[in-house]
Amino acid sequence: MQAQKNGYTILVGEDELEVRGYLEIALKCLGYSVELAQDGEEVINYLRSSSRPAVSMVLLDLIMPQRDGMEVLREIRQIDPELPVIIVSGAASTLNIVTAMKSGATDFLCKPVAHEDLQKAIRGALENRTPIQPAPLATPSSAKTKVFLGTNPRTREIHSLVANIGWSEAPVLIQGETGSGKEVLARELHNNSPRSGKIFLKLNCAALPSELVESELFGYERGAFTGAFQKKAGMFEAADGGTIFLDEIGDMDVRLQAKLLQVLQDREFQRIGGKDTIKVDVRVMAATHRDLEKAIAERTFREDLYYRLNVINIHLPPLRECREDIVPMAEYFLRKHAVAGRAVSLTMDLKHAMTTFHWPGNVRELENMVRKLIILGNPNLIARELHAKVMRKPILSSAVNSSVAPEAQPAALNESGITPILQQVTKAKQQAETEAILAALNSTHWNRKQAAALLKIDYKALLYKMKKLGVEDNAGSLAAASPEEAPRSMIANGD
Repeated sequence: MQAQKNGYTILVGEDELEVRGYLEIALKCLGYSVELAQDGEEVINYLRSSSRPAVSMVLLDLIMPQRDGMEVLREIRQIDPELPVIIVSGAASTLNIVTAMKSGATDFLCKPVAHEDLQKAIRGALENRTPIQPAPLATPSSAKTKVFLGTNPRTREIHSLVANIGWSEAPVLIQGETGSGKEVLARELHNNSPRSGKIFLKLNCAALPSELVESELFGYERGAFTGAFQKKAGMFEAADGGTIFLDEIGDMDVRLQAKLLQVLQDREFQRIGGKDTIKVDVRVMAATHRDLEKAIAERTFREDLYYRLNVINIHLPPLRECREDIVPMAEYFLRKHAVAGRAVSLTMDLKHAMTTFHWPGNVRELENMVRKLIILGNPNLIARELHAKVMRKPILSSAVNSSVAPEAQPAALNESGITPILQQVTKAKQQAETEAILAALNSTHWNRKQAAALLKIDYKALLYKMKKLGVEDNAGSLAAASPEEAPRSMIANGD
Protein backbone atom coordinates (compact mmCIF):
# COMPACT_ATOMS: atom_id res chain seq x y z
CA MET A 1 0.00 0.00 0.00
CA GLN A 2 1.37 3.40 -0.97
CA ALA A 3 1.98 5.81 1.91
CA GLN A 4 0.78 9.39 2.02
CA LYS A 5 2.89 11.75 -0.07
CA ASN A 6 5.52 13.59 1.97
CA GLY A 7 6.42 16.28 -0.59
CA TYR A 8 9.79 14.84 -1.67
CA THR A 9 10.57 13.59 -5.19
CA ILE A 10 13.43 11.14 -5.75
CA LEU A 11 15.04 10.48 -9.14
CA VAL A 12 16.22 6.87 -9.57
CA GLY A 13 19.03 6.31 -12.09
CA GLU A 14 19.24 2.53 -12.58
CA ASP A 15 19.65 0.48 -15.78
CA GLU A 16 18.46 -2.90 -14.36
CA LEU A 17 14.69 -3.14 -14.77
CA GLU A 18 14.13 -5.35 -11.70
CA VAL A 19 16.21 -3.17 -9.37
CA ARG A 20 14.56 -0.04 -10.74
CA GLY A 21 11.12 -1.55 -10.12
CA TYR A 22 12.04 -2.55 -6.56
CA LEU A 23 13.36 0.92 -5.71
CA GLU A 24 10.26 2.56 -7.18
CA ILE A 25 7.91 0.40 -5.09
CA ALA A 26 10.01 0.81 -1.92
CA LEU A 27 10.18 4.60 -2.26
CA LYS A 28 6.47 4.96 -2.98
CA CYS A 29 5.73 2.87 0.10
CA LEU A 30 7.77 5.38 2.10
CA GLY A 31 5.69 8.26 0.73
CA TYR A 32 8.09 9.64 -1.88
CA SER A 33 7.21 10.64 -5.44
CA VAL A 34 9.48 8.79 -7.87
CA GLU A 35 10.95 9.65 -11.27
CA LEU A 36 12.85 6.97 -13.23
CA ALA A 37 15.84 7.05 -15.59
CA GLN A 38 17.45 4.00 -17.18
CA ASP A 39 20.91 5.45 -17.90
CA GLY A 40 23.22 8.32 -16.98
CA GLU A 41 22.24 10.41 -19.99
CA GLU A 42 18.59 10.39 -18.90
CA VAL A 43 19.57 11.43 -15.36
CA ILE A 44 21.48 14.48 -16.62
CA ASN A 45 18.79 15.39 -19.17
CA TYR A 46 16.17 15.23 -16.43
CA LEU A 47 18.12 17.47 -14.06
CA ARG A 48 18.85 20.01 -16.81
CA SER A 49 15.22 20.12 -17.96
CA SER A 50 13.16 23.08 -16.81
CA SER A 51 9.88 21.41 -17.81
CA ARG A 52 10.05 18.52 -15.31
CA PRO A 53 9.27 18.31 -11.59
CA ALA A 54 12.27 19.29 -9.44
CA VAL A 55 13.82 16.44 -7.43
CA SER A 56 14.92 16.36 -3.79
CA MET A 57 17.41 13.51 -4.16
CA VAL A 58 19.04 11.15 -6.66
CA LEU A 59 19.56 7.41 -6.18
CA LEU A 60 22.31 6.54 -8.66
CA ASP A 61 23.82 3.27 -9.87
CA LEU A 62 27.55 3.26 -10.68
CA ILE A 63 27.59 0.99 -13.72
CA MET A 64 25.19 2.20 -16.42
CA PRO A 65 25.14 2.57 -20.23
CA GLN A 66 25.79 5.92 -21.98
CA ARG A 67 27.65 7.37 -18.94
CA ASP A 68 28.99 5.63 -15.85
CA GLY A 69 27.67 6.71 -12.47
CA MET A 70 30.90 8.39 -11.34
CA GLU A 71 30.90 10.69 -14.37
CA VAL A 72 27.21 11.45 -13.84
CA LEU A 73 27.86 12.20 -10.15
CA ARG A 74 30.52 14.79 -11.03
CA GLU A 75 28.19 16.45 -13.53
CA ILE A 76 25.34 16.51 -10.99
CA ARG A 77 27.68 18.37 -8.65
CA GLN A 78 28.19 20.99 -11.37
CA ILE A 79 24.43 21.34 -11.85
CA ASP A 80 23.52 21.40 -8.15
CA PRO A 81 26.29 21.17 -5.50
CA GLU A 82 23.71 20.73 -2.71
CA LEU A 83 21.49 17.99 -4.20
CA PRO A 84 21.76 14.76 -2.13
CA VAL A 85 23.05 11.84 -4.21
CA ILE A 86 23.09 8.30 -2.80
CA ILE A 87 25.07 5.73 -4.76
CA VAL A 88 23.40 2.30 -4.89
CA SER A 89 25.77 -0.22 -6.47
CA GLY A 90 26.89 -3.84 -6.43
CA ALA A 91 30.45 -2.68 -7.22
CA ALA A 92 31.13 -1.82 -3.58
CA SER A 93 34.92 -1.93 -3.58
CA THR A 94 36.84 0.29 -1.19
CA LEU A 95 38.20 2.28 -4.14
CA ASN A 96 34.69 2.90 -5.55
CA ILE A 97 33.31 3.99 -2.19
CA VAL A 98 36.21 6.37 -1.52
CA THR A 99 36.10 7.79 -5.06
CA ALA A 100 32.32 8.29 -4.89
CA MET A 101 32.49 10.10 -1.55
CA LYS A 102 35.33 12.33 -2.78
CA SER A 103 33.30 13.12 -5.91
CA GLY A 104 30.41 14.40 -3.79
CA ALA A 105 28.22 11.38 -2.99
CA THR A 106 26.06 11.83 0.11
CA ASP A 107 26.04 8.11 0.96
CA PHE A 108 26.88 4.70 -0.54
CA LEU A 109 24.59 1.65 -0.32
CA CYS A 110 25.57 -1.86 -1.43
CA LYS A 111 23.25 -4.05 -3.49
CA PRO A 112 21.07 -5.83 -2.58
CA VAL A 113 19.70 -2.95 -0.50
CA ALA A 114 17.76 -3.75 2.64
CA HIS A 115 14.56 -1.74 3.06
CA GLU A 116 15.64 -0.44 6.47
CA ASP A 117 19.05 0.69 5.18
CA LEU A 118 17.42 2.50 2.27
CA GLN A 119 14.96 4.28 4.56
CA LYS A 120 17.69 5.31 7.03
CA ALA A 121 20.03 6.65 4.30
CA ILE A 122 17.28 8.69 2.65
CA ARG A 123 16.08 10.20 5.91
CA GLY A 124 19.61 11.15 6.85
CA ALA A 125 20.26 12.82 3.50
CA LEU A 126 16.96 14.73 3.50
CA GLU A 127 17.09 15.71 7.17
CA ASN A 128 17.86 19.36 6.52
CA ARG A 129 16.30 19.71 3.09
CA THR A 130 12.99 21.49 2.49
CA PRO A 131 10.43 19.70 0.29
CA ILE A 132 10.37 21.08 -3.24
CA GLN A 133 7.09 22.12 -4.78
CA PRO A 134 6.56 20.49 -8.18
CA ALA A 135 7.09 22.84 -11.11
CA PRO A 136 4.33 23.08 -13.73
CA LEU A 137 4.89 21.15 -16.94
CA ALA A 138 5.67 23.11 -20.07
CA THR A 139 2.90 23.59 -22.57
CA PRO A 140 3.36 22.55 -26.19
CA SER A 141 3.72 26.17 -27.30
CA SER A 142 6.68 26.71 -24.99
CA ALA A 143 8.47 23.49 -25.90
CA LYS A 144 11.95 23.90 -27.30
CA THR A 145 14.20 21.46 -29.06
CA LYS A 146 17.74 20.94 -27.78
CA VAL A 147 19.22 19.09 -30.74
CA PHE A 148 21.12 20.40 -33.76
CA LEU A 149 19.01 22.41 -36.22
CA GLY A 150 20.42 22.33 -39.73
CA THR A 151 19.82 24.56 -42.72
CA ASN A 152 18.64 21.77 -45.01
CA PRO A 153 14.93 22.38 -45.79
CA ARG A 154 13.94 18.77 -45.03
CA THR A 155 15.79 18.79 -41.71
CA ARG A 156 14.24 22.08 -40.60
CA GLU A 157 10.80 20.86 -41.62
CA ILE A 158 11.23 17.75 -39.47
CA HIS A 159 12.37 19.70 -36.41
CA SER A 160 9.50 22.14 -36.81
CA LEU A 161 7.20 19.16 -36.28
CA VAL A 162 8.61 18.38 -32.82
CA ALA A 163 6.58 20.99 -30.93
CA ASN A 164 3.55 20.46 -33.18
CA ILE A 165 3.22 16.69 -32.70
CA GLY A 166 5.13 16.19 -29.44
CA TRP A 167 2.05 16.99 -27.33
CA SER A 168 0.02 14.31 -29.13
CA GLU A 169 -0.60 10.83 -27.74
CA ALA A 170 -0.56 9.27 -31.22
CA PRO A 171 2.01 6.60 -32.14
CA VAL A 172 4.96 7.81 -34.22
CA LEU A 173 6.89 5.80 -36.82
CA ILE A 174 10.36 7.14 -37.63
CA GLN A 175 12.12 5.76 -40.70
CA GLY A 176 15.64 6.34 -41.92
CA GLU A 177 19.02 4.76 -42.40
CA THR A 178 21.08 3.44 -39.49
CA GLY A 179 22.71 6.28 -37.56
CA SER A 180 20.48 9.01 -38.98
CA GLY A 181 19.23 10.13 -35.55
CA LYS A 182 15.93 8.26 -35.12
CA GLU A 183 16.36 7.75 -31.37
CA VAL A 184 17.41 11.39 -30.85
CA LEU A 185 14.22 12.54 -32.57
CA ALA A 186 12.10 10.13 -30.50
CA ARG A 187 13.58 11.51 -27.27
CA GLU A 188 12.89 15.06 -28.43
CA LEU A 189 9.27 14.18 -29.12
CA HIS A 190 9.00 12.65 -25.64
CA ASN A 191 10.66 15.69 -24.00
CA ASN A 192 8.16 17.99 -25.70
CA SER A 193 5.12 15.96 -24.64
CA PRO A 194 2.93 15.91 -21.51
CA ARG A 195 4.80 12.71 -20.61
CA SER A 196 8.17 14.46 -20.41
CA GLY A 197 8.28 14.05 -16.63
CA LYS A 198 7.77 10.31 -16.98
CA ILE A 199 10.12 7.55 -18.04
CA PHE A 200 11.36 6.95 -21.60
CA LEU A 201 12.34 3.33 -22.23
CA LYS A 202 14.07 1.98 -25.34
CA LEU A 203 14.25 -1.58 -26.67
CA ASN A 204 16.22 -2.62 -29.75
CA CYS A 205 14.15 -5.38 -31.35
CA ALA A 206 17.08 -6.54 -33.50
CA ALA A 207 19.53 -6.92 -30.61
CA LEU A 208 17.71 -9.76 -28.81
CA PRO A 209 16.07 -13.08 -29.78
CA SER A 210 12.29 -12.83 -30.09
CA GLU A 211 11.75 -14.79 -26.83
CA LEU A 212 13.82 -12.27 -24.89
CA VAL A 213 12.13 -9.33 -26.60
CA GLU A 214 8.76 -10.69 -25.47
CA SER A 215 9.87 -11.18 -21.85
CA GLU A 216 11.49 -7.71 -21.79
CA LEU A 217 8.34 -6.02 -23.09
CA PHE A 218 5.64 -7.94 -21.24
CA GLY A 219 7.42 -9.59 -18.30
CA TYR A 220 6.67 -13.09 -17.03
CA GLU A 221 5.25 -15.02 -14.10
CA ARG A 222 7.26 -17.31 -11.87
CA GLY A 223 7.60 -20.74 -13.49
CA ALA A 224 6.53 -19.51 -16.94
CA PHE A 225 9.61 -21.17 -18.45
CA THR A 226 12.91 -22.71 -17.38
CA GLY A 227 14.87 -20.15 -15.40
CA ALA A 228 11.84 -18.02 -14.45
CA PHE A 229 12.46 -18.30 -10.71
CA GLN A 230 10.51 -15.17 -9.82
CA LYS A 231 7.93 -12.84 -11.30
CA LYS A 232 9.32 -10.06 -13.48
CA ALA A 233 7.61 -6.88 -14.64
CA GLY A 234 8.08 -5.91 -18.29
CA MET A 235 8.87 -2.60 -19.91
CA PHE A 236 5.22 -1.81 -20.58
CA GLU A 237 4.50 -1.96 -16.85
CA ALA A 238 7.62 0.04 -15.98
CA ALA A 239 6.77 2.71 -18.59
CA ASP A 240 3.16 3.16 -17.49
CA GLY A 241 2.41 6.85 -18.01
CA GLY A 242 5.56 7.31 -20.08
CA THR A 243 6.92 6.36 -23.51
CA ILE A 244 8.39 3.19 -25.03
CA PHE A 245 10.65 3.48 -28.06
CA LEU A 246 10.87 0.29 -30.15
CA ASP A 247 14.00 0.59 -32.26
CA GLU A 248 14.37 -1.57 -35.40
CA ILE A 249 10.77 -2.75 -35.17
CA GLY A 250 11.07 -4.10 -38.71
CA ASP A 251 13.12 -6.96 -37.21
CA MET A 252 10.44 -7.97 -34.69
CA ASP A 253 9.13 -11.53 -34.95
CA VAL A 254 5.70 -11.73 -36.65
CA ARG A 255 4.19 -13.68 -33.74
CA LEU A 256 5.27 -10.99 -31.32
CA GLN A 257 3.85 -8.30 -33.61
CA ALA A 258 0.37 -9.66 -32.91
CA LYS A 259 0.80 -9.22 -29.16
CA LEU A 260 2.13 -5.69 -29.64
CA LEU A 261 -0.89 -4.87 -31.79
CA GLN A 262 -3.16 -5.95 -28.94
CA VAL A 263 -1.45 -3.57 -26.52
CA LEU A 264 -1.75 -0.68 -28.99
CA GLN A 265 -5.44 -1.37 -29.58
CA ASP A 266 -6.66 -2.33 -26.10
CA ARG A 267 -3.93 -0.90 -23.85
CA GLU A 268 -3.81 -4.18 -21.94
CA PHE A 269 -1.81 -7.41 -22.02
CA GLN A 270 -0.86 -10.49 -20.00
CA ARG A 271 2.57 -11.47 -18.76
CA ILE A 272 4.14 -14.63 -20.18
CA GLY A 273 2.59 -17.52 -18.28
CA GLY A 274 0.10 -15.18 -16.58
CA LYS A 275 -3.70 -14.98 -16.58
CA ASP A 276 -4.23 -11.53 -15.09
CA THR A 277 -4.90 -8.70 -17.53
CA ILE A 278 -2.68 -5.66 -16.95
CA LYS A 279 -3.85 -2.25 -18.16
CA VAL A 280 -1.24 0.37 -19.11
CA ASP A 281 -1.12 3.91 -20.46
CA VAL A 282 1.97 4.02 -22.66
CA ARG A 283 2.80 6.03 -25.76
CA VAL A 284 4.61 3.91 -28.34
CA MET A 285 7.15 5.25 -30.80
CA ALA A 286 8.87 2.97 -33.30
CA ALA A 287 11.79 3.25 -35.69
CA THR A 288 13.27 1.16 -38.48
CA HIS A 289 15.71 1.37 -41.37
CA ARG A 290 13.70 -1.20 -43.33
CA ASP A 291 11.08 -0.63 -46.03
CA LEU A 292 8.01 -1.80 -44.11
CA GLU A 293 5.70 -1.72 -47.13
CA LYS A 294 8.07 -4.14 -48.86
CA ALA A 295 8.17 -6.24 -45.67
CA ILE A 296 4.36 -6.38 -45.71
CA ALA A 297 4.45 -7.70 -49.29
CA GLU A 298 7.00 -10.32 -48.18
CA ARG A 299 4.75 -11.24 -45.20
CA THR A 300 7.43 -10.45 -42.63
CA PHE A 301 5.53 -7.49 -41.14
CA ARG A 302 1.86 -7.26 -40.25
CA GLU A 303 -0.13 -4.80 -42.30
CA ASP A 304 -2.54 -4.01 -39.45
CA LEU A 305 0.38 -3.22 -37.10
CA TYR A 306 1.94 -0.97 -39.73
CA TYR A 307 -1.21 1.15 -40.02
CA ARG A 308 -1.58 1.24 -36.23
CA LEU A 309 1.99 2.58 -35.82
CA ASN A 310 1.95 4.77 -38.91
CA VAL A 311 -0.36 7.46 -37.52
CA ILE A 312 2.49 9.98 -37.73
CA ASN A 313 5.33 9.06 -40.09
CA ILE A 314 8.66 10.89 -40.14
CA HIS A 315 11.40 9.97 -42.62
CA LEU A 316 14.88 11.19 -41.70
CA PRO A 317 17.11 11.86 -44.73
CA PRO A 318 20.64 10.36 -44.82
CA LEU A 319 23.52 12.72 -44.07
CA ARG A 320 24.81 12.57 -47.65
CA GLU A 321 21.60 14.30 -48.77
CA CYS A 322 22.16 17.15 -46.29
CA ARG A 323 25.74 18.09 -47.15
CA GLU A 324 25.23 21.74 -46.24
CA ASP A 325 24.63 20.59 -42.64
CA ILE A 326 27.77 18.41 -42.29
CA VAL A 327 30.24 21.13 -41.25
CA PRO A 328 27.82 23.02 -38.94
CA MET A 329 26.83 19.70 -37.36
CA ALA A 330 30.48 18.78 -36.80
CA GLU A 331 31.03 22.16 -35.11
CA TYR A 332 27.98 21.45 -32.93
CA PHE A 333 29.51 18.11 -31.86
CA LEU A 334 32.83 19.86 -31.19
CA ARG A 335 31.05 22.11 -28.69
CA LYS A 336 29.05 19.21 -27.24
CA HIS A 337 32.10 17.03 -26.57
CA ALA A 338 34.56 19.84 -25.83
CA VAL A 339 37.26 18.97 -23.30
CA ALA A 340 39.01 21.61 -21.22
CA GLY A 341 42.50 22.28 -22.57
CA ARG A 342 41.78 20.51 -25.91
CA ALA A 343 41.08 23.32 -28.39
CA VAL A 344 40.44 21.71 -31.79
CA SER A 345 39.17 23.39 -34.95
CA LEU A 346 38.12 22.22 -38.41
CA THR A 347 40.68 23.03 -41.11
CA MET A 348 39.66 23.80 -44.69
CA ASP A 349 41.07 20.45 -45.85
CA LEU A 350 39.05 18.59 -43.18
CA LYS A 351 35.88 20.47 -44.11
CA HIS A 352 36.41 19.53 -47.76
CA ALA A 353 37.01 15.89 -46.80
CA MET A 354 33.85 15.81 -44.69
CA THR A 355 31.67 17.19 -47.48
CA THR A 356 33.03 14.75 -50.09
CA PHE A 357 32.76 11.64 -47.89
CA HIS A 358 29.49 9.67 -48.28
CA TRP A 359 28.98 8.94 -44.52
CA PRO A 360 27.44 5.44 -44.63
CA GLY A 361 27.04 5.61 -40.83
CA ASN A 362 25.30 9.00 -41.08
CA VAL A 363 25.14 11.31 -38.04
CA ARG A 364 26.45 8.64 -35.64
CA GLU A 365 29.58 8.20 -37.77
CA LEU A 366 30.09 11.97 -37.98
CA GLU A 367 29.81 12.35 -34.20
CA ASN A 368 32.30 9.52 -33.62
CA MET A 369 34.70 11.19 -36.06
CA VAL A 370 34.46 14.45 -34.09
CA ARG A 371 35.12 12.63 -30.81
CA LYS A 372 38.16 11.00 -32.40
CA LEU A 373 39.33 14.42 -33.60
CA ILE A 374 39.07 15.83 -30.06
CA ILE A 375 41.06 12.89 -28.65
CA LEU A 376 43.82 12.96 -31.30
CA GLY A 377 43.86 16.72 -31.82
CA ASN A 378 45.08 16.26 -35.41
CA PRO A 379 42.62 17.48 -38.09
CA ASN A 380 45.12 16.71 -40.88
CA LEU A 381 45.19 13.03 -39.89
CA ILE A 382 41.39 12.81 -39.88
CA ALA A 383 41.24 14.55 -43.26
CA ARG A 384 43.70 12.05 -44.76
CA GLU A 385 41.66 9.15 -43.40
CA LEU A 386 38.46 10.50 -44.95
CA HIS A 387 40.16 11.12 -48.31
CA ALA A 388 41.55 7.56 -48.20
CA LYS A 389 38.08 6.13 -47.54
CA VAL A 390 36.70 8.02 -50.53
CA MET A 391 39.43 6.56 -52.76
CA ARG A 392 39.48 3.06 -51.25
CA LYS A 393 36.30 1.61 -52.72
CA PRO A 394 37.20 1.83 -56.45
CA ILE A 395 40.74 0.56 -55.71
CA LEU A 396 39.42 -2.49 -53.86
CA SER A 397 36.81 -3.14 -56.53
CA SER A 398 39.46 -3.29 -59.27
CA ALA A 399 41.64 -5.55 -57.12
CA VAL A 400 38.74 -7.93 -56.51
CA ASN A 401 37.85 -8.13 -60.21
CA SER A 402 41.43 -9.12 -61.09
CA SER A 403 42.02 -11.59 -58.24
CA VAL A 404 38.78 -13.43 -57.52
CA ALA A 405 38.38 -16.90 -58.98
CA PRO A 406 35.44 -17.65 -61.35
CA GLU A 407 33.46 -19.46 -58.62
CA ALA A 408 33.57 -16.30 -56.49
CA GLN A 409 32.27 -14.09 -59.30
CA PRO A 410 28.63 -12.89 -59.23
CA ALA A 411 26.12 -15.74 -59.44
CA ALA A 412 24.23 -16.25 -62.69
CA LEU A 413 20.70 -14.94 -62.92
CA ASN A 414 17.81 -17.36 -62.77
CA GLU A 415 15.18 -17.69 -65.47
CA SER A 416 13.30 -14.62 -64.25
CA GLY A 417 16.49 -12.55 -64.39
CA ILE A 418 16.69 -12.12 -60.59
CA THR A 419 19.57 -13.47 -58.51
CA PRO A 420 18.17 -15.69 -55.69
CA ILE A 421 18.37 -13.89 -52.36
CA LEU A 422 20.59 -16.53 -50.69
CA GLN A 423 23.06 -16.30 -53.57
CA GLN A 424 23.09 -12.53 -53.20
CA VAL A 425 23.86 -12.84 -49.48
CA THR A 426 26.60 -15.40 -50.10
CA LYS A 427 28.11 -13.27 -52.86
CA ALA A 428 28.11 -10.17 -50.67
CA LYS A 429 29.78 -12.07 -47.83
CA GLN A 430 32.44 -13.54 -50.15
CA GLN A 431 33.13 -10.14 -51.67
CA ALA A 432 33.48 -8.49 -48.25
CA GLU A 433 35.89 -11.22 -47.05
CA THR A 434 37.89 -11.00 -50.27
CA GLU A 435 38.19 -7.22 -50.07
CA ALA A 436 39.38 -7.42 -46.46
CA ILE A 437 41.96 -10.12 -47.26
CA LEU A 438 43.26 -8.29 -50.33
CA ALA A 439 43.55 -5.03 -48.44
CA ALA A 440 45.58 -6.75 -45.70
CA LEU A 441 47.78 -8.58 -48.21
CA ASN A 442 48.47 -5.45 -50.22
CA SER A 443 49.31 -3.44 -47.11
CA THR A 444 51.84 -6.12 -46.00
CA HIS A 445 53.29 -6.65 -49.53
CA TRP A 446 51.64 -10.09 -49.58
CA ASN A 447 53.32 -11.31 -46.41
CA ARG A 448 50.56 -13.64 -45.31
CA LYS A 449 51.74 -14.03 -41.73
CA GLN A 450 51.63 -10.28 -41.22
CA ALA A 451 48.27 -10.14 -43.04
CA ALA A 452 46.84 -12.80 -40.71
CA ALA A 453 48.03 -10.81 -37.70
CA LEU A 454 46.52 -7.65 -39.19
CA LEU A 455 43.18 -9.43 -39.74
CA LYS A 456 43.42 -10.97 -36.24
CA ILE A 457 42.84 -14.52 -37.52
CA ASP A 458 44.93 -17.69 -37.43
CA TYR A 459 47.56 -18.02 -40.17
CA LYS A 460 46.17 -21.36 -41.40
CA ALA A 461 42.67 -19.89 -41.40
CA LEU A 462 43.89 -17.14 -43.74
CA LEU A 463 45.40 -19.71 -46.13
CA TYR A 464 42.14 -21.66 -46.11
CA LYS A 465 40.12 -18.51 -46.79
CA MET A 466 42.44 -17.52 -49.67
CA LYS A 467 42.09 -20.94 -51.25
CA LYS A 468 38.30 -21.03 -50.77
CA LEU A 469 37.80 -17.54 -52.20
CA GLY A 470 40.28 -18.06 -55.02
CA VAL A 471 42.58 -15.26 -53.96
CA GLU A 472 45.67 -16.21 -55.95
CA ASP A 473 49.25 -15.60 -54.82
CA ASN A 474 51.16 -12.87 -56.59
CA ALA A 475 54.12 -14.06 -58.61
CA GLY A 476 56.46 -12.95 -55.88
CA SER A 477 54.32 -13.97 -52.92
CA LEU A 478 56.52 -16.90 -51.88
CA ALA A 479 59.58 -14.74 -52.13
CA ALA A 480 57.93 -12.08 -50.00
CA ALA A 481 56.87 -14.61 -47.41
CA SER A 482 59.17 -15.44 -44.53
CA PRO A 483 61.30 -18.62 -44.93
CA GLU A 484 59.30 -20.58 -42.36
CA GLU A 485 56.07 -19.58 -44.10
CA ALA A 486 56.93 -21.08 -47.52
CA PRO A 487 56.66 -24.82 -46.67
CA ARG A 488 53.24 -24.32 -45.01
CA SER A 489 52.08 -22.30 -47.99
CA MET A 490 53.03 -25.07 -50.41
CA ILE A 491 51.32 -27.68 -48.21
CA ALA A 492 48.15 -25.55 -48.07
CA ASN A 493 48.15 -25.33 -51.87
CA GLY A 494 48.65 -29.06 -52.26
CA ASP A 495 52.30 -28.87 -53.42
